[in-house]
Amino acid sequence: MSEYHEPEDKLTEEAMEYHRIIKSVMEELEAIDWYNQRAAATNDPEIKAIVEHNRDEEIEHACMGLEWLRRNNPVWDEMLNTFLFTTAKITEVEEEGEADEAGASSSNNGSLGLGNMKGGE
Repeated sequence: MSEYHEPEDKLTEEAMEYHRIIKSVMEELEAIDWYNQRAAATNDPEIKAIVEHNRDEEIEHACMGLEWLRRNNPVWDEMLNTFLFTTAKITEVEEEGEADEAGASSSNNGSLGLGNMKGGE
């Protein structure tokens, strides 16, 4: 069975690359969760230190994938810039973003916002 939701012959190379990075980030997040559970469950301080180290490595990998998405997709760029490294309540940031978006919706060109995913910034 194909790993793609749509027929592979219908997908562009860009869509397949996008899928690859999304799947990679999902796998990294799953590994982070598993290592975190192991760290919480163990009573052995050495095991805890090892699995916490492993978890933190997976966080690094997930962040690398997110950064690729940010660099290669304007919607990811906008959303990550809106929500990350803020101090306001997350839902308040969302509400402010929706208000700004409502004003800009009249200029939407109808694209899916994938942009150029060939690797340039």
